[in-house]
Amino acid sequence: MVDELARKVMDGARVGAADALELYRQAPTHLLGRLADTIRARRHPPRIVTYIIDRNVNYTNVCVARCNFCAFYRPVGSSEGYVLGFEEIFRKIDETMAVGGNQLLLQGGHNPDLPIAWYEDLFRAIKGRYPELRLHALSPPEILHISRINHVPVPEVVARLVAAGLDSIPGGGAEILVDRVRKLLNCYGKASADEWIDVMRHAHRAGLRATATMMYGTVETDEERIEHLIRVRDLQDETGGFTAFIAWSFQPEHTERGGVEATGIDYLRTLALARIVLDNVDNLQASWVTQGGKVGQLSLAFGANDMGSVMIEENVVRAAGASYCMDEVEIVTNIEDAGFVPKRRNMHYEILGDPIFREREVPRMLELATARSAGDTSVPEQLRQYPARSRAGKQLRLAQ
Repeated sequence: MVDELARKVMDGARVGAADALELYRQAPTHLLGRLADTIRARRHPPRIVTYIIDRNVNYTNVCVARCNFCAFYRPVGSSEGYVLGFEEIFRKIDETMAVGGNQLLLQGGHNPDLPIAWYEDLFRAIKGRYPELRLHALSPPEILHISRINHVPVPEVVARLVAAGLDSIPGGGAEILVDRVRKLLNCYGKASADEWIDVMRHAHRAGLRATATMMYGTVETDEERIEHLIRVRDLQDETGGFTAFIAWSFQPEHTERGGVEATGIDYLRTLALARIVLDNVDNLQASWVTQGGKVGQLSLAFGANDMGSVMIEENVVRAAGASYCMDEVEIVTNIEDAGFVPKRRNMHYEILGDPIFREREVPRMLELATARSAGDTSVPEQLRQYPARSRAGKQLRLAQ
């Protein structure tokens, strides 16, 4: 059966859910890798592996969703909660552009005290100051949260954010697109599987491109991982809006859920299966930020054609115990040592050129930056301009 399925994949036929399950459970790891690598080579024949220089900025850690797999969020009113000020974000952009970055990945908690006007003003301020910078911002659950607290339909939220400067959407908050799993992870309330898909559908129809993600290794079954992949594939058949897919393993340290992280072999098998199933998604990213540089490098033999982002800053998986760091020099070295040609790209996977550090001197980045320095509890003065919904938020505005 496995040999027959392997021939089917080699012939370029689409794999259904039952076939994908058989491959995942029965195929040897080396065979899964070979199948995925064959597909990668067909799609990207010049042996180019891409990456992007951007910064992952988490504008707030205050969140009402309370997902039990998240070690990053703080409840409303927590002394450890923060909202970044516009000037803080500008400084982060300056540092990003200094090392050749051209994009800001902006995501955060579901903060009830940030109305849609705050996002619009932030986006306009960023675009006014940095017109060439691309804003890759706000995952589907964040957009749904903005829709709910402002009583504005999702298509209108998307339209208003695009008018303010939104360029594309990250695929966060997907976890596993099965409601049984989402209820056990306490993330069903922030977005059901259908709601995540629907926000992406509206974004794609509005002309936005997006990534799709999967966080595996919690309570899902093998069948549910595959159901997730099929749902992404079905939406891609409908809209064609996804540029890439990224899978990563649940990071259990410091989380309410706890548990044991999935193995590197499980990651490589899951990655290869994604490359086999997602026959309509061009690009597959390696998740070195959760797997480390060497497994990230090995991903290039299991279907990945992209090393993702230099990142510069990371707060979410770091809170759960993962703190891998690779600057452009190290990413390029890993790509070349694996026998590939490194090229910088943008979010649309358009090639921008060769490594920046070979064109001019840039500072090395030996550890990932954080949202704020330890002990910084400052509150941005401009928050006074926006009405708060929570009691803690209202008290904070009065104190200011």
